[in-house]
Amino acid sequence: MAVADPYLEMHTGPGRGYPIFHVVDRGESVQIIKQRTDWFLVRDADGDEGWVDQDQMELTLNPDGSEVDFERAVLQDLTNSKWEIGALAGDFGGANIVSLYGAYSLNPHVSLEVWGSQILGNFSNGWTASVNVVHETWPDWRISPFFTLGAGVIRTEPKSTIIQGEDRNDQIGHAGAGFRVYVTRRFLFRAEYKTHVVFTSRNDNEEVEEWKVGFAYFF
Repeated sequence: MAVADPYLEMHTGPGRGYPIFHVVDRGESVQIIKQRTDWFLVRDADGDEGWVDQDQMELTLNPDGSEVDFERAVLQDLTNSKWEIGALAGDFGGANIVSLYGAYSLNPHVSLEVWGSQILGNFSNGWTASVNVVHETWPDWRISPFFTLGAGVIRTEPKSTIIQGEDRNDQIGHAGAGFRVYVTRRFLFRAEYKTHVVFTSRNDNEEVEEWKVGFAYFF
């Protein structure tokens, strides 16, 4: 395909954070080697290879002179994607919580997730780590509800200076529900509610409610 823009910028990697090391002038041709998300690895007539973003690639022309049309990520790509990463924030029993997660899809309906969260409260801080199973009944819907079950550990670190409390490590389990909304390209919005049971080392267990919202990227 021929370059129709004044020039085509080649990056050393698939992202704008990678430096531009070479440009291909208008009228010269390039060959697509492979695609990674919205970036294309291309080779010019001299054999130089580099990564070009999709916006610039759409300004190239086919050998017959017609405009190149690349399909951007659509809802079906979310349904068929294998990996997902995201960040959410919200409330954990009255404390602020910030979470990161990674997910692997076993099939369009079931996925496994690994979560890590930081809890920031008025009287104590802490963190949680958990492994979850998520089930989506209608994964091909733009707004897709899901249910989740999981277990992990929670560490609580009291802030008290008058009566020094002990740091605690406890097991935790949860059940929850939420929904994902396909936003655009490879991004989605996610909101969820979970009810946790903290299996403390004391005789009484604790129940904690959590809700959070955030965004994720799938690939």
